[in-house]
Amino acid sequence: MGKSRLFRIFLILGSLFMILLIIIYWDDVGATHFYLHTTVSGPHLSHLPAQSHSASKHKAYDDKGNSFLSDIDAFINQFLEGTVEPSQQAKEDGAPEALHNQSGEAGKPEEKFVPRREWKIHLTPISAELRQRQEDRKQLIHDLCTNSTLDFLGKNRTFDDIPNKDLDHLIVDDRHGIIYCYVPKVACTNWKRIMIMLSESLLVDGAPYQDPLDIPQEHIHNSSLHFTFNKFWKRYGKFSRHLMKIKLKKYTKFLFVRDPFVRLISAYRNKFEQENEEFYKRFAVIMLKRYGNYSDPPASVVDAFAAGIRPSFSHFVQYLLDSQTEKEMPFNEHWRQVYRLCHPCQVNYDFVGKLETLDEDAEHLLRILRVDNIVQFPASSRNRTVSSWEQDWFAKIPYELRRKLYKLYEADFKLFGYSKPEKLLHE
Repeated sequence: MGKSRLFRIFLILGSLFMILLIIIYWDDVGATHFYLHTTVSGPHLSHLPAQSHSASKHKAYDDKGNSFLSDIDAFINQFLEGTVEPSQQAKEDGAPEALHNQSGEAGKPEEKFVPRREWKIHLTPISAELRQRQEDRKQLIHDLCTNSTLDFLGKNRTFDDIPNKDLDHLIVDDRHGIIYCYVPKVACTNWKRIMIMLSESLLVDGAPYQDPLDIPQEHIHNSSLHFTFNKFWKRYGKFSRHLMKIKLKKYTKFLFVRDPFVRLISAYRNKFEQENEEFYKRFAVIMLKRYGNYSDPPASVVDAFAAGIRPSFSHFVQYLLDSQTEKEMPFNEHWRQVYRLCHPCQVNYDFVGKLETLDEDAEHLLRILRVDNIVQFPASSRNRTVSSWEQDWFAKIPYELRRKLYKLYEADFKLFGYSKPEKLLHE
């Protein structure tokens, strides 16, 4: 009789403890909405039933010996890891209704369901050369992040130390278990197209796009269509960092990089050799005043171009090297260093692609993600800035400034395996 009574007491106390635990978690997250949806562990598990999927998560963590934390993670995953449906998320983030029902009547979208295609069957394995290429790139990053031969800002901080505002380049696709850190001027427009397609965050006639090139240009960089890490706080509150870490462990993470100097040339060509009103007012006017001896430059980019006035590449380099630039505002994303955008020492990337090997790397990545049956990477641009142009672009830049510029981007050169441009740095 005593044992039975003791058992009932323990049962009641255990129930009270679980209720208290749920209340605590609810208090942490309740102010930001609770979303209860199917979880995704990765592309290879995305179509499994919920029960077996949950079991697989338990096993994945138990194998590492973290039984207590794994139980908590699995429990929390069931409640929080999934995101809202793409159309609902875009509405909450302020996307116009036209993005979700571009041709249907307002408030009454015509739902069209596209059947999932089977995984693509490949008759040949991924070549050993491509697999080794990835291992070498990842190992290089690991080595430089863990030794003292290279020092740069933020190298030794933890993931928790990274401010939310600095996580806005990590795009999450829960549908396929993918995290993409986008780097402007490194084919990011086409990779964003693919992320929109995979996450189905933009619909046409109630159905997702079937070709990334069909996605309207004006929507590609619409932030409301991309669920990024810096949006986790709004949705999940104080629990956002824990969820980020869960996804970083389970999802396939990738980024694409390019030669840092070539990326700078590409950014200059795109933003200052073309009529871009925003970049003219925010940056070009400053360059013209400080380094171009224009005390009163034209108010608009149209007037400036009509008068033959625009900042030179030399003005752009001086702007990057000016200590006043970073004091006024952080580098714009188009010329901010990749290590500051994507945090390679805190995020263990599964795939590191390069623009110089874009076609091979894109095909390799889509195959790893097991989505090459759904989407193909668009054909490469023919007007791409290439490294052979560097000598001409830097011809009017003094050697001293070239060396300072290399020092500013040295971490990107070394982390991602780009050779030091000796010819540009020595007379």
